[in-house]
Amino acid sequence: MKKALLIIDMLNDFSRKEGSLFVPENEKIIPVISEWLEKFRKNNDYIIYICDNHSPDDVEFKKWPAHAVSGSWGAEIVEDLKPKLDSESEFIVKKTTYSSFYKTELEELLKRLGITDLYLTGCVLNICVYFCAMEATLRGLRVYVIKDGVSALNEEDKAYIYKDMKYVLGAELI
Repeated sequence: MKKALLIIDMLNDFSRKEGSLFVPENEKIIPVISEWLEKFRKNNDYIIYICDNHSPDDVEFKKWPAHAVSGSWGAEIVEDLKPKLDSESEFIVKKTTYSSFYKTELEELLKRLGITDLYLTGCVLNICVYFCAMEATLRGLRVYVIKDGVSALNEEDKAYIYKDMKYVLGAELI
């Protein structure tokens, strides 16, 4: 069993008050994710940062305010969770949609590293974290969702998505 911690969209635009799509709960989950990050680093397990990354005229901005524009402060990983890019076990995967897999190198990276188990953290539970869990499950990966390491826009979304992840996707909620 090889595992990877996925840190999904913990970017300035979502995690800082000055960000264009600030999710207040992100401030609470940063310390939790940081603890998991240190555990994975200590065990030399893989860590993959999944980062929203858009062009200035991205079609997604018809639905959401402009966010995570490539090269901007908002698209940067929050300082508290910065990757160690000199490490052979930490990677960044950029995405342009809710999906961590769609038109990204994530699937190829997971295969190359022999990853079988994904531990999901990040923002937000009912959108990008959910899409990642769903697509990982469809690819035969074991999915663990770190409940106190994910944010949501409201409690109703959390309750529904946790139920779906557990009973439909077979994800383990830890």
